[in-house]
Amino acid sequence: MMVTMPKRYPPEVREKAVRLALDRLDEYGSAYAAAHAVGPMVDVHPETLRVWIVKALQQGVPSVAAAGELAATERAELDRLRKENRELKQANDILKLASAFFARELDPRHH
Repeated sequence: MMVTMPKRYPPEVREKAVRLALDRLDEYGSAYAAAHAVGPMVDVHPETLRVWIVKALQQGVPSVAAAGELAATERAELDRLRKENRELKQANDILKLASAFFARELDPRHH
């Protein structure tokens, strides 16, 4: 059985990952869900990020909402922009897949 050493992350990576997750915590509803969504984007293992999030919350690191409550109109705009961002990312992923497919189909070496 091979035992691997845990990966060491620089402090700035940890801070960025935790901040991104905390900023989206209300969107995902739990540290687990936020860690699994944000972790791959910042190349941090989700369980590692989840532990960091829990520690930050226990130490009283404020989330964006706690730092200054948003007005109802700001909250609605933020929610709308987050939804639009998710939809654009999904469309971008679909376009990337389609372009890879067509590039392969048009490649003369493919036939």
